[in-house]
Amino acid sequence: MICSPSQLAIVEDDPALLELLQEELTGQGYQVTAFAQAEDLLAVLAEQPFALVISDIRLPGISGLELLSRIKQLSNPPALLLITAFGTVRQAVAALKQGADDFLTKPLDLDHLTLSVQRLLAHQALQREVQQLRQQQLESPPGITGMIGKSRTMRRLYQQIAQVAPAQGAVLIQGESGSGKELVAQAIHQQSTRSEQPFIAVNCAGIPAELMESEFFGHAAGAFTGARNARPGLFKEADGGTLLLDEIAEMPLLLQAKLLRVLQEGKIRPVGSDQEYSIDVRILAATHQDLEQKVEAGSFRADLFYRLETFSLQVPPLRERADDLELLANVFLQKLKQQQPKNVQGISPEALDCLYRYPFPGNVRELQNAIERAFTFADSADIQPADLPGRICNYQPETDQPLQSHTSWPSLQQLQRNYVQQVLQHTAGNKQKAAQLLGITRRTLYRWLEPAEQSSVNQETSDHAKD
Repeated sequence: MICSPSQLAIVEDDPALLELLQEELTGQGYQVTAFAQAEDLLAVLAEQPFALVISDIRLPGISGLELLSRIKQLSNPPALLLITAFGTVRQAVAALKQGADDFLTKPLDLDHLTLSVQRLLAHQALQREVQQLRQQQLESPPGITGMIGKSRTMRRLYQQIAQVAPAQGAVLIQGESGSGKELVAQAIHQQSTRSEQPFIAVNCAGIPAELMESEFFGHAAGAFTGARNARPGLFKEADGGTLLLDEIAEMPLLLQAKLLRVLQEGKIRPVGSDQEYSIDVRILAATHQDLEQKVEAGSFRADLFYRLETFSLQVPPLRERADDLELLANVFLQKLKQQQPKNVQGISPEALDCLYRYPFPGNVRELQNAIERAFTFADSADIQPADLPGRICNYQPETDQPLQSHTSWPSLQQLQRNYVQQVLQHTAGNKQKAAQLLGITRRTLYRWLEPAEQSSVNQETSDHAKD
């Protein structure tokens, strides 16, 4: 049974503290059920699951530690936040090693309690999302398992891959560096009738121009100095399968003409040979450059471009699939945890804010590298902004640059603050409810409001000075 992420249980034998915690969390929109002892919770836990249990360690009857042990035996256990007196902190630390998710010391700081609850629920939700993604990957058609994303743009790309994969024609895959063009090529190959045959990827920018023809089409023995033995070439090696020509915009014009002939006639001639060979290779071409501009500039053949463009796919940059950013970051984090066991459980809301602000010109590859760096340097349970690369955690959008227009446009920050103020009016000034409607944390809400509030304070100070 799956419970709502807002369903909480509190186990506390101090009636006054129990009432305080229930009132505080209920006021923040959570559905809170209170229990005076652990036995009462365990009696209903099977029929009424909770997303989070908050429990004192010292309880009459079953203790908080025994409750922890019982909860961890469940098939879908809730998160557990323990409350302890200062004198039993060592006991609480031991509980963390046994599987507790966090602990707080008495006297309780309600702000710390709120942040801990938000963090644990967010982490639990992300774990469920990652698990769902893994299940979706297992159930997905062959070829999509290597790609991550559920945004609208990615779902459209999956559909396009499924449509072009059964065809035999060349496919042009366009997208920015680091956006995942090779993954798209692999998905096309894996969903095609050639999936059992070779898939070979070659970067055209990494092969010297004078060697490119030999690398692609092979050469006969003695064709040039040093060619002691014949070599089949990449096209021959990929015969029956798929050949990905990455960065095809870097291919010299002379070789472009020969590639066009291969596409038209299905034949190659090795360097230094008089004999042609028939081949059956599906060509996939990828580039981050604008091939139409290259055609206009005369550095790319128009006839080859039109031949490749018959089937054309556009891989979206990360900034156009923001719905996938948090999911991608957590999938990368989980993979790192499998490779290197480390007590890093998730990504803090503040670090996520940094990731969302940053435009990621290097796309998914840059995000993956950033998470790997943060995971390596993190020394707390959650990745913090300081763990991220400096260019990301210190990035500030340039909102103070005037637009080249005669019209006076508000900045994004102004629009953001105006929108937040409208939401606050809707919630009658309740910042917790406003943050929930906006899908952000209260801390983020305060930061968004801070410039406006500071401006108001400065104005009041100025008015008082005038008086």
